[in-house]
Amino acid sequence: MQPVTLFLVFAAVVLAALIFWLFFYRSWRRQRELDSPFPPRWRQLLREQLPHYAHLNSNQQYRLEQCVQLFMAEKTFYGCDGFTINDRVRITIAGHACLLLLGRSFSHFDDIRSILVYPDVYKVPNRRQDGLVVHQGNDVRAGEAWSAGRVVLAWTSCEEASKDRHFPHNVVLHEFAHQLDYLDGMADGAPPLNSELSDDWPRIMTAAFNDLQQAMYYQQRPWLDPYGATEPAEFFAVLTETFYQQPQHLQQQQPQVFDLLCRYYRTDPRQFSTR
Repeated sequence: MQPVTLFLVFAAVVLAALIFWLFFYRSWRRQRELDSPFPPRWRQLLREQLPHYAHLNSNQQYRLEQCVQLFMAEKTFYGCDGFTINDRVRITIAGHACLLLLGRSFSHFDDIRSILVYPDVYKVPNRRQDGLVVHQGNDVRAGEAWSAGRVVLAWTSCEEASKDRHFPHNVVLHEFAHQLDYLDGMADGAPPLNSELSDDWPRIMTAAFNDLQQAMYYQQRPWLDPYGATEPAEFFAVLTETFYQQPQHLQQQQPQVFDLLCRYYRTDPRQFSTR
């Protein structure tokens, strides 16, 4: 074979391999993962740790298991402060996080690389300046979402939501909602939206956010966790918790917001029905 011909063949092989790696490898790898049966032990853990699971129909359960299977294969868990990571921890977090993807693509979690888990709420140094005075202290947190593809969680807070599907707080849903918000490069309370949603989102969400802040200002009983009034990013994350944990309450208090989230998440948590 002539050197030029050999070079062209080699270049063609390299180019084909590069194209496969860039455009097809992830889909091929994921399909290979999904071709493996879902482990019965994981399904049992979902039943024990995810109260929503028993209330999904068979198609929703299958979809959730697929997402969990990919989550377990692609995301790395790290225990902090001596915390031990096991399948119960992984499945609990993966199961709750993947509720957000029942109607959406798993690719929305592509940028998430690692989950750091503390045994309990943890302290984070906080430094703020008031004029010439600098205040230093610690914030106590149950979770964080970083734009670099990391999620930090306190296991005790994760376990609270694993006991009751109507528990008002769900730190996993909260922090992974932030990750959806980050998909357009910033946490501003508006994840990437299609043209239909982008027309309605600013108007409906701004009105609801202002309504919550007004309730807080006048010391009225708020319809949402007051933490949602701190900024639009937290508003979206707290709304997501309420949407999945207390959908009837949200629908009654803010029907337009509830409808908007149904359209965004492409699911209606009120319709989760026991098999």
